[in-house]
Amino acid sequence: MKFISWNVNGLRACVQKGFLDYFHSADADFFCIQESKLQEGQITLDLPGYHQYWNYAEKKGYSGTAIFARQEPLSVSYGIGIEEHDREGRVITLEYDSFYLVTCYTPNSQNELARLPYRMTWEDDFLAYLKSLDSKKPVILCGDLNVAHEEIDLKNPKSNRQNAGFSDEERAKMTALLQAGFTDTFRHFYPDTEGIYSWWSYRFKAREKNAGWRIDYFITSERLDPQLKKAAIHTEVFGSDHCPVELDINL
Repeated sequence: MKFISWNVNGLRACVQKGFLDYFHSADADFFCIQESKLQEGQITLDLPGYHQYWNYAEKKGYSGTAIFARQEPLSVSYGIGIEEHDREGRVITLEYDSFYLVTCYTPNSQNELARLPYRMTWEDDFLAYLKSLDSKKPVILCGDLNVAHEEIDLKNPKSNRQNAGFSDEERAKMTALLQAGFTDTFRHFYPDTEGIYSWWSYRFKAREKNAGWRIDYFITSERLDPQLKKAAIHTEVFGSDHCPVELDINL
């Protein structure tokens, strides 16, 4: 099965930049998006053969996620069941016979780490949510997790230390997630590969210089490791300040 995840940074804008061409060429079984920046009824996508699941933020033009799935799930849930976290449209979970698929747009810690205390609460609650799912059946988590885990995951680690997305606290939470029995699938296949990123600032010609960050992930329950086939980061695809990431897995 082929999974794609993409932070589109505004779906309406991304549609004007070729989103549907990429969607159809990708031919994925599951296609997850983050940062749709939509309210219900603001866009209609004609995606024959796909079931569509949307989670919208209460705040207009902000956050939001969606999953387009060829196979109808056994159940769908929106959010993680904690009101404080479930107003921003950040999480969708689809349940299937042999796995859960979770897409997530993790809160950004913001300039000067203004939202770091909230982010730490989110991280603990989200990990508890994932572990509760994982206790029942394996989990496939994807999305913009807003953290570059190790120094090889961004171009300029020294100058970005303690900036949002590369604070010691956020990195430690990613370590805790992986130590709880989960696999960073890109690093599973490419443990030491440098210079492959999934997000670039719109400023300073960052993408042209490949001054990027790897903050978009597929994270899977460790017991799925033998079934992992391929992980990819599609740096050739434009339309957002992020590029799509891919996981192929035997399920």
